[in-house]
Amino acid sequence: MGEVSSTPTGLAGELLTAATALEVLDALEPAAVPDVFPVPLLAVDLDRSRPDDLRKLAAGRPPLVLVGVGDPSRPTRPDGAGALDVLLPEVAEVAEAGPGLAELITAVRRNPIAAVTLCGLLRLSAGQPALDALVAESLAYSTLLAGPEFARWQATSPTRTYRPSPKPLVVKREGGRLRLLINRPEVRNAYDTATRDALVAALRAARADPGVNDIHLEAVGAAFGAGGDLGQFGTTPDPATAHLIRIGCAAGAEIVRGGPPVTAHLHGACVGAGIEVPAFAARVVATPDAFAALPELGMGLVPGAGGTVSITRRMGRRRTAWLVLSGARLPAVTAQRWGLVDEIVEQVPIG
Repeated sequence: MGEVSSTPTGLAGELLTAATALEVLDALEPAAVPDVFPVPLLAVDLDRSRPDDLRKLAAGRPPLVLVGVGDPSRPTRPDGAGALDVLLPEVAEVAEAGPGLAELITAVRRNPIAAVTLCGLLRLSAGQPALDALVAESLAYSTLLAGPEFARWQATSPTRTYRPSPKPLVVKREGGRLRLLINRPEVRNAYDTATRDALVAALRAARADPGVNDIHLEAVGAAFGAGGDLGQFGTTPDPATAHLIRIGCAAGAEIVRGGPPVTAHLHGACVGAGIEVPAFAARVVATPDAFAALPELGMGLVPGAGGTVSITRRMGRRRTAWLVLSGARLPAVTAQRWGLVDEIVEQVPIG
């Protein structure tokens, strides 16, 4: 992972030590940052940076995506590196065959506001209680809904017609076990408001029912979940109202609030909400064909179904940031190695 040419990305393409980066930032007027960093990404040389400089750089909270670059064969990273937003050596097993520094620069160039918002959100929410972190995510998401990057995505994306499903969630009681089956196979289980509302209602009812011992979250069809239903994107009256709806009716928040333990059974595509919600479960099992992806940055957004909370608490904020920024698909075997999946099984109970 060597240096990437800085033309036309300014210092986003230069590999700088943390000390040099501090000197550059200290010498800049705030208004000059966009001129020096037209792509708001700073690549930091981990192998030549001192721990104190790395910590100081991150503590300054510059409006940049801080990416640590170093030799992936080194078994340890310098102290202080964990304060950065992404460490490419941590994701080398995936990035060597796909998204690396050059791809991150391209992604941040396309949607700089969402990228910087994402990293700031992950830094902020890392030490917060889960329910507070969900409020922060919703505020960031709603802010971006009103931004130019989401507007551009809407203007350039084909119009999608929303297709309601007659029974988006099937609830099955088997003694003390409650099975919740997402049931929209005709749209690859895209997560719509009806599915969300039904899931929230079922989780609340289970929490109040002493006869429910455990909950199993499953999905019918070829994919566990293809993400938010694009036919409903941007249809809330305004971003402020969307925020209130999101924090008042969220499946992830219901799981966080307690109740019987949830086991999520993943298979096939687990995209956007299709991985964000099940990652809140106490246990996540997946078939070998399962993969996770967070494509929201390409829409000018951040994850909005709880992913900056659930996924971060399973595999760390730096790997979460890389997954969102890169748009990469994370295969089940890597997801298990990183802690996003607890067990890989040959078959999940689909029915």
